[in-house]
Amino acid sequence: MNKSDRIRVLCVDDHPLVRDGIAFALQAERDMELVAEATNGREAVAAFRQQRPDVTLMDLQMPQMNGIEAILAIRKEFPRARIVVLTTYSGDVQATRALEAGAVGYLLKSMLRTELIDTIRGVHAGQRRIPREIADEIAEHIGADALSARETEVLRVVASGCSNKIVADRLAISEETVKGHIKSVLAKLCANDRTHAVMIAMKRGFLDA
Repeated sequence: MNKSDRIRVLCVDDHPLVRDGIAFALQAERDMELVAEATNGREAVAAFRQQRPDVTLMDLQMPQMNGIEAILAIRKEFPRARIVVLTTYSGDVQATRALEAGAVGYLLKSMLRTELIDTIRGVHAGQRRIPREIADEIAEHIGADALSARETEVLRVVASGCSNKIVADRLAISEETVKGHIKSVLAKLCANDRTHAVMIAMKRGFLDA
């Protein structure tokens, strides 16, 4: 196969072990070539401009500029860019944000060993590749009320074990306002209590970690 016929891949991830694993996997494929690596979103945008890869593998949680921001920046400049999200998160919130930003594939890092190569080939051929479990999560929560930015902020402080009074002090709002936000969060997430709400929010991806 001519070098010009290979699928040119850009890998973006801040963990060296992930990048090394992907590089090793691509070396074994005659129809693929790793043309560049990046460790954050800013590097990703610069690398894409320089290399114009056929397929980009994009982590979501990175320093300086996260994956969603990088996808938006790349797609604004290069609308035909084909980007596959790499993530440890199976929640519907992160997946929906990534797809809305313009990603055409979504791949859990736990699936890299079995799904990486087929996903790259499929996306390069014009397909959208969303794992069944992610698609099911998205479908399950279609039409559900999303948490507002403030509700997410309140829940993130609650998740660190803080009382309503401490949450109020940290966010410079009244304790009654905190209680109102928490009541709304419980209703939107169908949660029994604060702890349950945090667990649901983490699973679905409202909270990054």
